[in-house]
Parts: sequence; C-alpha cells; structure tokens
Amino acid sequence: MTTFSDDFNRTDSTDLGAGWVEVSGDWSIVSNQLSPGAAGGTILVRAATAMATSDNFAQVTIASTTSASQGLWCRGDSTLNSGYAWRNNGSNWSLFSVVAGSFTNIGTYSAAAVAGDVAKVQAQGSTIKGFVNGVERVSVVNTAVATGTTVGVRSDSTSGLKYDSFSAGDIASTVTGTATGAFGGLTGTAVGVRTVRGSGASSFGGLTGTASGTRKVLGTAAFNGAALAGTAVGLRTVIGSAAGQFGGLTGTATAPSHVTGSAAGQFGGLIGTAHGSVPGAPEQGSWYGLLDILREGTQQHREEQQRVPTACGDCGEPLRTGPQGVLYCPFDGSTWTAGNRRTGHISTAGR
Repeated sequence: MTTFSDDFNRTDSTDLGAGWVEVSGDWSIVSNQLSPGAAGGTILVRAATAMATSDNFAQVTIASTTSASQGLWCRGDSTLNSGYAWRNNGSNWSLFSVVAGSFTNIGTYSAAAVAGDVAKVQAQGSTIKGFVNGVERVSVVNTAVATGTTVGVRSDSTSGLKYDSFSAGDIASTVTGTATGAFGGLTGTAVGVRTVRGSGASSFGGLTGTASGTRKVLGTAAFNGAALAGTAVGLRTVIGSAAGQFGGLTGTATAPSHVTGSAAGQFGGLIGTAHGSVPGAPEQGSWYGLLDILREGTQQHREEQQRVPTACGDCGEPLRTGPQGVLYCPFDGSTWTAGNRRTGHISTAGR
C-alpha cells in the first residue's frame, strides 16, 4: 500500500522537490503553499510516486480561491491525460472521467469553493466519489477509466489560487458481508467486514472454520489449522479439533481429515487454490481406513454407554419407572441405568 503527502512547509522556490513532477506550467512554493503561478491556462502537477494499485485517492486543501478551475486527480496516467478529476469552477463541483484528454461530466455538486475547503477524489473499482470537507457529495458508477496509478493537482494558473496539505494513497480492498475462501475443495467463511492489506494464506487440513466480527489485517495473516500454518505441502492428517485464526478471528472445526499434495488458500476477498488431491474419504486399506474404524467403534461405544435401557438385562422383561425415576424390572426387582448397567435391587411387593 503506497501513500504520499506534502504540507509544502519549506522555503519559497520554483522547485517543488523530488516528490513532484510538473506535467505542465510553472508551479512553485509560496508562503508554505503550492502556487500554480499566474501565467494563464490550465496546468498540471503530479506526485512522482505512483500508487501501488488503481484503487486510489487524492486530497488537497484549497488555501485560497477565486472564480477559476481548481481541483485534483486520481487513477491517472503519467501525463494526467486520463483518469478522474474533481474540480470547482467558482460556482460548482464537478466529477469528470477523462479519456485521452476528453472530459465527460459524470456528477455535479452545486457549491462554490471557499478558502479552507478540503477536496478529495477517489476511485475504487467502478465506484468514483467526490468529497468536500469529508462529506461525500458525488458518488457514481463509471467504468471509463479502469486503471491508473498517478495522482495530482489540476488548476488554472492564476494568482488567486493556492493549495496546501496534499495527500494520496491506495484504498484497501474491502469485503463487506460474507467472504468465502475455498482451498482444497473446502471452505472457510468470514462474516462481517474484512479489510485485507498484504496477503492472507490459509491451510486448514480439510476442516471448515467460521469466524464472525470485524477485523483489519495489515501485512500477512496466517490461517492455522491444527499444527499447520500457511501452506501445507505433502501429507497432513488432522483428527479431532482444529482452530483457525484470521486477523484475530477464531473459528473451530471438528472432524477427521487429511490433505494429500498441497492446499493453499487466501481469505478475505482473495482467491483460494489447491493442488494435489484432497480426498473426501480415506483410501481403502490405508491407515486412514483403520483410523476411521477405530473412531467409529469409539463413537458406537460412547453411544451405547449413554443409551437408556428399556428392558431387563437378565430376563428381558420391560422395565418400569419407580420412585425418583429409577428403572426397575417388575419380575426380580433389579434396577438399571444408562449403558444397561445394573445398579441394585428394590422390593416389588405390591407393585
């Protein structure tokens, strides 16, 4: 993610410094502000640093104003001959798409610029917005300019205009709602709002994890499954419970699973991929098959120990419910509990 800013607080000079490229006209620093001079015509200056992506913004303070063209540019090419411009002409703000030097008005906000106004233009995907003093004034969907990493200022060259506090940067990719990353045919789902900057790698041993909330991740986030982190390569077996973490969100999944080959996933609006094979069931005759048999037997035993008996384990007589809910055999008075276990004896006289 790239950012750039300049407060112009330096000695008066016709040299703006290494951070700027004067595309046209003669720009200068005057009284700690950016001046377009007074030569007439419309001139351009751009940041020397390109943004990292085509989703970017530019912002500037209009230090002094007059009835003239004044504004800024984002998602531009290196000569600011294409991109999106947000400018005031002394009576209203207009948002333009610019293709090969041809301007098309795509939105207007009726208000004259005043000294101290903070103007901002941003392009994120096909959503283009213009702001004044932090308030969104125009928002449109436009696809005329899909790419561009240059930001800058566009202004008439007149003594009544000066600018201050320029800033620009990339807009982080954001997923709102539900984002699902698939890896190895399996999925992890995040619900809420996710902002991912950098990369998010996932490997979950074939288990599914769900996380909820709002988290922001800067840099690299690893999605951990059992003892595996990042990308799992080769043969991995996860049995029991595995917890997955992504940007501070934790999801827990329980199931036996194994991954053969490599399984890598990216999460939060990024695409997950898998290589090799991730079988849905263990191969016949493998150790996984034996593990399945052992696990199934354990589960059956657990269920048997929890099952409430309905008949006497000795004679098969249907059990009845006695005092305090005790199950007993009406034939011999034996008492029984879960797991078909005998617990004692009661008198059946008179019952």
